[in-house]
Amino acid sequence: MTNPIFSTLRGAFRSASQWFQGTPERALDDAYEAAMRIKVIEDNYFGGGRITADYGTYGSSTHAYFQAELRKHLNTARTRLAVFQTSNTVLRATPRSVTEVALESSTDETYDVNIIDKPALIFRKLTAIDEVLARYGASSRSPSSGVVVVPGATKPDANATRKPGNALRGGKAERPTTPQSISKFRPDDAMDGIESFADRTGVLPRSILRTAERIKRDLDPSSEQEVMDNYRMSRARTSIALRLVLLLIILPLLTQQVAKSFVVGPVVDRIRTQERVGAFLNMDMEQEAFQELRRFEEISRFEQLIGKTPRLSEPEMQEQFQEKVLEIREVYHQRSNDAVKNVFADLMAMGMFGIVLAASRREVEVLKSFIDEVVYGLSDSAKAFVIILFTDIFVGFHSPHGWEVLLEGISQHFGLAADREFIFLFIATFPVILDTIFKYWIFRYLNRISPSAVATYRNMNE
Repeated sequence: MTNPIFSTLRGAFRSASQWFQGTPERALDDAYEAAMRIKVIEDNYFGGGRITADYGTYGSSTHAYFQAELRKHLNTARTRLAVFQTSNTVLRATPRSVTEVALESSTDETYDVNIIDKPALIFRKLTAIDEVLARYGASSRSPSSGVVVVPGATKPDANATRKPGNALRGGKAERPTTPQSISKFRPDDAMDGIESFADRTGVLPRSILRTAERIKRDLDPSSEQEVMDNYRMSRARTSIALRLVLLLIILPLLTQQVAKSFVVGPVVDRIRTQERVGAFLNMDMEQEAFQELRRFEEISRFEQLIGKTPRLSEPEMQEQFQEKVLEIREVYHQRSNDAVKNVFADLMAMGMFGIVLAASRREVEVLKSFIDEVVYGLSDSAKAFVIILFTDIFVGFHSPHGWEVLLEGISQHFGLAADREFIFLFIATFPVILDTIFKYWIFRYLNRISPSAVATYRNMNE
């Protein structure tokens, strides 16, 4: 008789072993997908050439978006390619000529046999990845800086002919495309990516070249279809991003309310009865109840003195106070139960939020690109206005009062006593850290992407 625990452990070990053996293939697929995303951007927007800031008549915000997408996909491709090489070395997989045979039934009596040559497929994927990575090696430049040296790039072939300015006009550099082309970076590789001043400027001003390129696009018969395709793609991206935002807001809220009302609520009400537990979770609730009872007593005596209510005897006053005490006890007992319910309901809501994010990875990427497009598409004055608004709210002169109210509200939501020392310590440290992050982002990123927005922000802030 087989031990069920041993069978479970053996099945788990087998699943883990299969997952580990499939790591090289998954890593290669991810790297190939990232490289193909770069290739799609090159073909659709840069005439099949490199993604560079000097191509076409795009604005600074559009170029910043393309550069951000390029960096993201390049990092993914290089990281996953390194994972593929490392895991493939660890597994010591020996290539086989035929790895998969699939039978597809076309009719009731005939079958189509598909033979997949996996080593050839891997070689083709590595070749495609190396072709994309080779175009963004040591000679890749950012739109606002000089030469960017990227480790892991390959050195171009010395026999290949190089046309002046091909990197600026989207030309494809000649690069080796073997799987071994991702070699260790050498200092001499950086010199191959340095272009002369004449190569960077060209014979004609770039504005004339951009105007000529725009006229050429306007006269192209397929330009209308390209505009429509871009519009459909933008509309689909906006729809996906807004749908994901609504899901991230609505689903956690619904989960919190349903869990609090129908899952956690009945259990807490059954366990936390007035006979088993007290009415107060902390001393702050008890102090609030005492102040409320004291105020009720003072108002009752004052109304009797001014003749608004009839005078009551001492036993009647005690009976009235006893009813008020029972009422206050019921109210604060319910508040305590609600605080306990909020803890478990909010945990479930956070779990639902994480599930939505984990199940919508591609939608999250679309949402990030949509946010980048919206943010970097704002005018300089609008960017400066948004920055000043956020900094004044969260790290400005009046922000400590807002943080104090927010922290006290969170404490009451979870039934915790508001620790004044912790609140003051938080206000003294967190806004300072947040202000430093804002300033670093403005200096490190916004100053390169949109210098005019930084200048507008400084003028408005002064």
